[in-house]
Amino acid sequence: MSSSEFIFEYKNYPLIPIKFFYDGKETPYIEALLDSGGDFIVIPYPIAQYLGLKLSKAGRVDTAGGSARLYKANVMMEISDKEKNYVYHDIEIHVSTRNDIPVLLGRNPIFEDYEIIFRKKDDKLLLISTKKE
Repeated sequence: MSSSEFIFEYKNYPLIPIKFFYDGKETPYIEALLDSGGDFIVIPYPIAQYLGLKLSKAGRVDTAGGSARLYKANVMMEISDKEKNYVYHDIEIHVSTRNDIPVLLGRNPIFEDYEIIFRKKDDKLLLISTKKE
C-alpha cells in the first residue's frame, strides 16, 4: 500500500467508489457505504452472480434489517477517487443472500489500512494511508 490520500465527496452518506474484478469480469464503479459497524466487506448476491464468483459458506448473520445467510469469496477490489486508485488483490468479501442491501465496506481492511476523517462541514471524506512504504 502506498502512502496515499483519497478525498471523496461526503453529502448524506460516506460513500466510496469501488469496483470488483473476478476471472476476467469487472463491475462498473459502485458507491459503497463505509460501515464502521461492520466487520468486513459485504455485497448483495446479484453482484456475486454477475461476477460468477465461486462461493463458500460463511454462516448466518443477524443485522438491523434481519437475518441473512453469508457466503465468502476472494476478488480484486479497486478504490478510486478522481485522482488515483488503489487495488486490493485477493481480498476476502462476504456475499449476502439479501438483495436489499448496498455494498458495505466494513472495518476489515479499510479501517485497518486508512485513517478515516469525516469532514461533514466541508462535504469531504478522507482516507489517509497508515501503512509505511
